[in-house]
Amino acid sequence: MRLAGKVCFVTGAGSGMGRAAALAFSREGAAVGAMDLKAEAVAETVAQVKKAGGKAVALSGDVSKEADVRRAIEDAVKAYGALHVLYNNAGIFPGDDHSVIDTDEAVWDKVFAVNVKGVAFSCKHGIPHLIRSGGGSVINIASFVALVGCSVPQDAYTASKGAVIALTKSLAVQFGPKGVRANAICPGPIETPLLTQWLLKEPKEKAKRLNRIPMGRFGKPEDIVNLGLYLACDESSWTNGAALVADGGITANYF
Repeated sequence: MRLAGKVCFVTGAGSGMGRAAALAFSREGAAVGAMDLKAEAVAETVAQVKKAGGKAVALSGDVSKEADVRRAIEDAVKAYGALHVLYNNAGIFPGDDHSVIDTDEAVWDKVFAVNVKGVAFSCKHGIPHLIRSGGGSVINIASFVALVGCSVPQDAYTASKGAVIALTKSLAVQFGPKGVRANAICPGPIETPLLTQWLLKEPKEKAKRLNRIPMGRFGKPEDIVNLGLYLACDESSWTNGAALVADGGITANYF
């Protein structure tokens, strides 16, 4: 097992890519601290992990609140005695996030609170435990939209994911000498419940996005989690400060 003996802290673990990560990490032998804003959803994730023979603890809280993140990380460490991986997956992209010229201040505040501060709080309280455990891996979920422009903008989301990449590189330089690697994953559009529900209602929007993907399909949570699994395990021991793109070729597509 690639993660035997490791403890992984996963945010946004109640659904989508976060739930897939919790399940994948546990299948590879890790104990998982699964955090989500929705207590019932993360409890279901933990139930699925345990049903499959894995170990996990449900941790409810809001990643935009430092006290919640600190408590969740402390509870994960109390449960399993150490911490080796931070998988910072929690994020939002509200429907009222548009162009910079027509997005309300409240949207900017909400998006940055979850997408940037949430990552920062996890790293603030998690990295010291990684160091005490002899080193580990920080995996931050960014987005391909941080690397290219978009004619249908979500500017607060885009800017927040650019901040995640920049923060990741800073962490890589700061903590690499202490045995802690930090990398970002930049997914393309993934078939999570939120995206799927929206595109089912908007067939023109679905076709517009599929036309940009050379692979001809949206990504699946497992497409991202498999990359996360590589970054979590010791196979990636010399991968540090990278922004790894998994987007089906969108960012390589000129026309």
